Amino acid sequence: MVHLRDTLRQVAVRVAREAAELVETTRRSAVRDVATKSSATDPVTAGDRAAERLIRERLAELRPGESVLGEEEGGATAADGVRWVVDPIDGTVNYLYGFPWYSVSVAAQLDGITAAGAVVEPASGRVWSAARDGGATLDGQPLRASTAEELELTLVATGFAYRPERRARQTEVVRHLLTRVRDIRRTGSAALDLCMVGAGWVDAYFEVGLNPWDWAAGSLVAEEAGAIVELPGTGELGDAVFAAAPGIATGLKGLLLAAGRS
Repeated sequence: MVHLRDTLRQVAVRVAREAAELVETTRRSAVRDVATKSSATDPVTAGDRAAERLIRERLAELRPGESVLGEEEGGATAADGVRWVVDPIDGTVNYLYGFPWYSVSVAAQLDGITAAGAVVEPASGRVWSAARDGGATLDGQPLRASTAEELELTLVATGFAYRPERRARQTEVVRHLLTRVRDIRRTGSAALDLCMVGAGWVDAYFEVGLNPWDWAAGSLVAEEAGAIVELPGTGELGDAVFAAAPGIATGLKGLLLAAGRS
């Protein structure tokens, strides 16, 4: 099983790197071809579509017969055996504007649990990866979550939904937190926010309303780096994704529950 996880990690890194190169080298032309999805503020570019096609093609060559669930083309929702969960560009709005904080996320799940994954930043070339029980790395260097223990000194990352009604509720949660933590960060890429928790660049991250491709790889990076991770439907926070340094996880979760965590 360990060998399989290592193999899946290597494949995830390889495929995500190839897609990241495509995403970056074609950005100028890709952002001229833009459509929308859930709302007028939720874009999809030609880069998203091309990257997912490439990932699916490469996975079919390297891991034939395994199912793929992707943001742009959907796919298998059943979680038996190996399933690849793919976000061709996490942070599409950043990509559209040329703000260099977006990523390609590729994860392999075994019976619904992430076993390996990679998150690659096209603009910088940085590679985050992890295998379950095999640790997490950034460009080959081991990662550890922060040692934060005081809520008032906690740096928290979050994100916001595209729909105004949910954003209104999320604004109330942030208002509740702002006087109780050091500060809030909103970068626009859930996958990279989770990786930042693993690196200790932020102490915690939470967000409601994400899809599996948003968190599948990044959550494993955070978990393998020692963070406390809670995924949708697995704990008190309901449909939220939550990752935090162990020393502040319980206290921050309490604040979110009190605030409504929407």
